[in-house]
Amino acid sequence: MSRPIVAVAEAAGLDPDQVRDRVKELLARDAEVAFLRRASAEQFEAAREAAPDAVHHPRSGLVVLTRPRAPLAEPVTVLSAGTADLPVAEEAMVGTAAFGLDATLIADVGVAGLHRLLAVRERLDRARLLIVAAGMDGALPSVTARLTSRPVVAVPTSVGYGSSSGGLAALAALLTSGSPGLVVTGIDDGLGAAVLARRMLG
Repeated sequence: MSRPIVAVAEAAGLDPDQVRDRVKELLARDAEVAFLRRASAEQFEAAREAAPDAVHHPRSGLVVLTRPRAPLAEPVTVLSAGTADLPVAEEAMVGTAAFGLDATLIADVGVAGLHRLLAVRERLDRARLLIVAAGMDGALPSVTARLTSRPVVAVPTSVGYGSSSGGLAALAALLTSGSPGLVVTGIDDGLGAAVLARRMLG
């Protein structure tokens, strides 16, 4: 049997003892990379007792439980439509980097200020794959897929107001996008986008 790519668990609702037990279970799977998602500072301290090399990224809550892999020459660029989308974009970027892919972040390039996206167009074409996190109407991934020949992984986020319905409006818009070469994850699933990038490029 081949080695699993990823082992992951959610930290929500776990007390420190449960966190330690869950981390031990994850590490026992001997996956390439193990993650604990949406962990608080207290949960991270409990995780570190079982995984001393663990690293916490507070904005996204993602804990990388294993040592980073040696980087590969496979550039991935993560785009964030707005600053409110950054926790999801960070989860995607950190997850991608943990798999050994060369990940960079371009923040605050949503279509409300289209000139900001056009200003980084050359950087888009230097990536092998793009991960794009956007809430509200979810327009950024579709526009990005039209501007570049690279594959685009869209991550609808739960950011928004009015009729955004916790990301359902962005998800629906992306699932009906007419832009070719675009795939869509679940709402707020930055780590899912990172795993897909690893499967496609790693």
